[in-house]
Amino acid sequence: MHLGKFIIVNNALIKVCFLTIFEKSALQLFLFLQEIKLKNMPTTAELKDICTQIRRDIVRMVHANNSGHPGGSLGCTEFFVALYFEIMQHNSNFNMDGKDEDIFFLSNGHISPVWYATLARFGYFEVAELATFRKINSRLQGHPTTHDNLEGIRVASGSLGQGLSVALGAALSKKLNNDDKVIYSLHGDGELQEGQIWEALMYASANNIDNLITTIDYNKQQIDGSLDDVLTLGDLKAKLEAFDWHVLEEKEGNNIEAVIRILEKAKSLSGNNKPIAILLHTEMGNGVDFMMGTHKWHGSAPNDKQLESALAQNAETLGDY
Repeated sequence: MHLGKFIIVNNALIKVCFLTIFEKSALQLFLFLQEIKLKNMPTTAELKDICTQIRRDIVRMVHANNSGHPGGSLGCTEFFVALYFEIMQHNSNFNMDGKDEDIFFLSNGHISPVWYATLARFGYFEVAELATFRKINSRLQGHPTTHDNLEGIRVASGSLGQGLSVALGAALSKKLNNDDKVIYSLHGDGELQEGQIWEALMYASANNIDNLITTIDYNKQQIDGSLDDVLTLGDLKAKLEAFDWHVLEEKEGNNIEAVIRILEKAKSLSGNNKPIAILLHTEMGNGVDFMMGTHKWHGSAPNDKQLESALAQNAETLGDY
């Protein structure tokens, strides 16, 4: 018996035997494209450099206007970098429909600085446009909007509690269109004090929306104080599981390697008749020492001296805008 030969593609051992000329050509093309993809994937060190630069972008954007939300933006930096630079299948040549692409929705739109910086650094629009953040007639408003056609933005967000409903609609349309890509959404933990999000959580599991991965930024801080002081969520994992979600938890939400691993695990579990939630424990203000350990920087901008300190803690790696 001809045993053929074996090759490794995406960590899977595949037997190849009796290939036609066409099949051999197709296989060679596939392996070539895989090789290019692997060569172009950023290393862990490069991902960390991107995180550092994006943190610089965040504090500079908010400082320039003396307004914005740096705390949650800094805390979610690793999530955004992992999602856009490692996990999602997406195209910076933006198309609103997102056909045959993974799609992301930001529900807690006030952390727009980290999203804008990530989109710009990935190539959705020019990095220089970050300098227009929150300015009159800018496409980069404090909360994302669609009317100015900013690449990467598919829905206005910032009215908390609504984003999961939007993500569910997109996930359902993917299924109706036989599109096998995944919908991602991000929510603040304080946002879970809203009612609509629990209706959406119930709907998702009741309808087996299994192409949806929802991450909760579990920093336990909100604008008026700690989550437990304002309105505790109790045992959040148990509550989500009671709503029949598959729940994953990552304690190191500011470790880029850990974030990549949990997102990869979540993606591997999609398609199993259950929506997936990730409880991502992050530190509000991560990367800037005086912004950590407090809710104060939820929506406060640094002054000149504080900006200088923040930048000193995050070296310029990709070039400032």
